[in-house]
Amino acid sequence: MGSATHLHSGRISEFGFVASLLMAVALGIAAFFATCFLAIFGILFYNVAGHHVDFANSYKFFALPAGAGVLAISLVVFLGLWLRRKFRTA
Repeated sequence: MGSATHLHSGRISEFGFVASLLMAVALGIAAFFATCFLAIFGILFYNVAGHHVDFANSYKFFALPAGAGVLAISLVVFLGLWLRRKFRTA
């Protein structure tokens, strides 16, 4: 019973390599879609106010940079945690 608790403590630093990659990609995709959602509604309200902005700008100028930024930062963080654990236990 005690060893099972130790093996599944749920700390982020105990993720494996593939789990770290999956978490980083999942965070990047979530940031992309959340930013895209907010940007589309922002452009919608801006267009209702009398302006004309193409909705494709929500992907190009808002969601893609946000998703790529979050992906890059989360890759550095998660893979850094994985490498630190690998070198600490080696």
